[in-house]
Amino acid sequence: MTTRKKYSKEFKLDAISLVLDQQYTRAEAGRSLEVNPNLITRWIKEYEQDNDGQAFRGNGKLTPEQDEIRKLKAKVRQLEMGKKHFKGSDGLFRQGNQVKYRFIAQKKKTYPVGTMCRLLGVKRSGYYRYAKQIIEQTDPTHDDMIDWVKRIAKAAENVYGSRRMKHALNCLGYPVSRQKTRKLMREAGVWVKYRKKYKVIRDSNHNKPLFENILNREFDVSQPDEAYAADITYVWTREGWLYLAVVIDLYSRKVVGWSMSSRMKAKLVVDALRMAIWQRKPKSGLIVHTDRGSQYASHEYRKLLNAHGLIGSMSKKGDCWDNAVVESFFGSLKNERVHWRNYQTRYEAQQDILNYISMFYNSYRLHSYLGYQSPNQYEQEMVKLKKAA
Repeated sequence: MTTRKKYSKEFKLDAISLVLDQQYTRAEAGRSLEVNPNLITRWIKEYEQDNDGQAFRGNGKLTPEQDEIRKLKAKVRQLEMGKKHFKGSDGLFRQGNQVKYRFIAQKKKTYPVGTMCRLLGVKRSGYYRYAKQIIEQTDPTHDDMIDWVKRIAKAAENVYGSRRMKHALNCLGYPVSRQKTRKLMREAGVWVKYRKKYKVIRDSNHNKPLFENILNREFDVSQPDEAYAADITYVWTREGWLYLAVVIDLYSRKVVGWSMSSRMKAKLVVDALRMAIWQRKPKSGLIVHTDRGSQYASHEYRKLLNAHGLIGSMSKKGDCWDNAVVESFFGSLKNERVHWRNYQTRYEAQQDILNYISMFYNSYRLHSYLGYQSPNQYEQEMVKLKKAA
């Protein structure tokens, strides 16, 4: 049976003094005294909560003379430890900080960094700055990562925060953490576009027939072309409003159909859905979910659905969460692109939005829902997995 080790009151107070009076960390004090740091934490708590001099099982506090002796002993112990630590380092105290930093780096696995910094008369923060510079100088990939951070930020037009930037670097073969990514972004001078709020258009005050909410927020689907979501938004230009209708495949969050016009008529949403049908050639039974806008309740739109055996579905009145996937896409489009532009003409806006959808969002933008893959990449990977199975 193992006998529990006992410590005297003076020993406990010495340990407490190293932390509270001499500003050592609990880990440093524990290594020096060969005591578990958690034990020192417990002693400190008991010492600080003692209001009647009964700390450490009623032995009472030391007298002022005993306390002074204890502190002197602690200083002697520290000097002896310093003498032991720096044996053979004659003349080191007369050297510059860089020499001292190198010495600390060589001995850091043997002795506490804080102790060596105090005995050598250098700041701990200065040593850690030195150590960081050494790591960066000896890391052959550091400059490459900085270059990639700049290139990724430029290609994404500064819409990637540290989370997406981290995954982009991981895909390139740099296994960095999110904290490391933030440091790289700061060093590279990369900034991130902030988010702005935008208004959502609603035009549900009509007497046209409506579809039931068949989708019912089931946004996770297992197959492509099983369920689509569609909606309309608007973009301001110096010529006036430009209206955008999109169709998104919920399987991969890919924009599979879109249409833009200066007028928000039924033809706008019909053209977007027709483009999706032309590109994807879905089978009958596909669900197409929208809001209750008059364009989606029009005769032209319903006729297109019936012609291809598609099933219409509509959100509850005034409930934007029923069509959250498209709303999220519109938020990304406006926060990452539209709000940072000043379109002079509708044509200019149309070309820029086309570029965002086809050249960036579908092809390269890392989507958190897809495990930080782009919609195109996700669909290609799923095809490969199915063939392999």
